Amino acid sequence: MSSMTDLDESRSGDVRAAAREKARQLRTNQQRKDRRNKTLLSGGIVLGVLVIVAIVAVVIMGAIRPTVPGPKNMASDGVVVGSGLKVKATPALAADAKPIASAPDPSGSAVDIRIYADYLCKLCGQFQRTNLKQLQPLVKNGAVTVEMHPVAIYTSHSAGTRYSLRAANAAACVANYSPKAFWAFNQSLFTAQPAEGGPGLSDQELKKRAAASGASVSDVNSCIDDGRFKTWVGTASDRALSGPIPDSDVKKMTNALLVLVNGKPYTGSLTNADDFKAFVLQAQGDEYSSTATPTPSPSAGS
Repeated sequence: MSSMTDLDESRSGDVRAAAREKARQLRTNQQRKDRRNKTLLSGGIVLGVLVIVAIVAVVIMGAIRPTVPGPKNMASDGVVVGSGLKVKATPALAADAKPIASAPDPSGSAVDIRIYADYLCKLCGQFQRTNLKQLQPLVKNGAVTVEMHPVAIYTSHSAGTRYSLRAANAAACVANYSPKAFWAFNQSLFTAQPAEGGPGLSDQELKKRAAASGASVSDVNSCIDDGRFKTWVGTASDRALSGPIPDSDVKKMTNALLVLVNGKPYTGSLTNADDFKAFVLQAQGDEYSSTATPTPSPSAGS
């Protein structure tokens, strides 16, 4: 009887020992699982933080444009075309340098016309097609100077191709390497102008128009391919949008077209050449009146 009791107690002890061992194994496995989960969680947090940091860095780098020199002959952020359709030569705008505003004709004999325009802007195209032909002979004979400021405001309006930016860059390339071709090239971008919201012209088509305008093919083509002045275009466009606009009372650009005649904004018809001609003549008359030598008034004793 005693031996049976001993045997039962022995078996009972084995069962308890097995249960304790099983419980120990379960605890050990759970501890290992907890440590593994903790490691994965901390690793996931670190990875998530790194991803967030990387995204923020990309956004910041995208927002902060690297400073690069501007194109030659555009120290004012614009191309000044005068007598004989010749471009006024200027050195390249150094990186971080402020543009140098063009000085109007002090004699008042030449009307100063400045045009800020986006090559995708429909209204810009209407104005250019309406008025550039009648302005051309006036520019040739020195009666008028036209200063073109290419801006990229509709960059996001071209089905993802960033046409406004690419076209303005191409204009800067022509101004830099082939200034004699600038007037013709600028006109060509408003002839058969791409529609707003569409993809615009391809780089290949821009290069063809530059070549047809008489631009140096090798230099201008490589400049267009490289997007050499895209950063500068963005900076110059920001300057126009933030203002102030030099030699005028205009605080800043508020849309994709701004036309100034002797510093005064033109707000008339964009499709009636007579309206703009009348505005130019009026500005010319006002300038002449302000610069003419006043006639002496009679003295009291005469």
